Amino acid sequence: MPECDNPLWPCAMTGAAACLAGFDGVAVIIHGSSGCYYYPTTLLHAPLHGTFILENEVIFGSEDRLREVIGGLAGTGKRIAVVTTCVPAILGEDIQSMLADFDVILVDSPGFSGDVETGYANALSRLGPQIDLSTEGVNIDGACLFDPFSCGNVQEILRLFTMASVPAGTIFCQDRLEKVYHTAPWTVSTNADFPSGTGNVLGGTLGFDAIRATFYKIGDHIEEADIDPVLRDVRQQEERVVRACDKYLQRYDPPAAAIFAGNSYALFAAEVLHRFLDAEICCIGTRNMPGASPFPVKRTDGISQVNELLKAYTPDLVIGSSFERVISKDIAFVGIIPPLRGTVRLSPTPLAGVNGTLFLIEQVLNACMDRKA
Repeated sequence: MPECDNPLWPCAMTGAAACLAGFDGVAVIIHGSSGCYYYPTTLLHAPLHGTFILENEVIFGSEDRLREVIGGLAGTGKRIAVVTTCVPAILGEDIQSMLADFDVILVDSPGFSGDVETGYANALSRLGPQIDLSTEGVNIDGACLFDPFSCGNVQEILRLFTMASVPAGTIFCQDRLEKVYHTAPWTVSTNADFPSGTGNVLGGTLGFDAIRATFYKIGDHIEEADIDPVLRDVRQQEERVVRACDKYLQRYDPPAAAIFAGNSYALFAAEVLHRFLDAEICCIGTRNMPGASPFPVKRTDGISQVNELLKAYTPDLVIGSSFERVISKDIAFVGIIPPLRGTVRLSPTPLAGVNGTLFLIEQVLNACMDRKA
């Protein structure tokens, strides 16, 4: 049996819950222990339900408990989804047979089956998205509840769509359930680590260059689109970034940065820092499998690996999660991936789109100047 070998990154069960709970009209049941329920509940900040199986169910079977919880949700008018965890999977219970009398979505997603991306993709495949050629607009991809910037990303891309007179298709995964079966033929991504696999992907929205390239393609494929306002906004805000970074570099040396995140966000942060601040990218540690990169990158899925990289490179700036923040101590820090403990986050802040790049640069400049004051 595979081991849960990535303690810095959530398991497949959490990814499945993140996918399903993002859709309005779905009631998600975590079939497992209390720990398997409370972890995604606190991380995703979404309403979930749990079976809370105890020793008695482990010994004599969990069918009665599962049916009881399903029965309690049967009158809500929502589609019920059951996400299995490690305990029932290890016990070898035939959950499919248990649920034969119920119209539920069953996602077999125990923690040892993979990381958060695996569970997310598994749950989405169980929903079975379908393209509807009569649906206008462009889908928005990568809006996973696990990502603390997902809501801000969606709002930012909707803002850009409005500027370009482009209707939004289905938002994966923050939309009404019925829209999963009527998706547009075209898709743009906000976080490539969480693809829906639906529609022809026109490009990403992380960074100014990606936004420009993607909206040029939108202009080519969406007849009613007027992309000029978006391109103008990108140009104006890019000039602001250049001025702010030049002002910083007149006073300080370029930072040496260590970046820890999912592959998509990590490469985005590295490219922005290198381009506008001439930063030295000491290392990139990705929680998931790394992709092609002009910077030194390796997968880091343990605290000890993060600690070793920080000791080896002694960066001026660390970008990552609360794990890296604790280890880096007095080094300038910016958080872009969960967990982000010890901070209050209420506004829907983006990393994607024009305002996403502005936010990242703003956070980096303030963090670096604060440490040099």
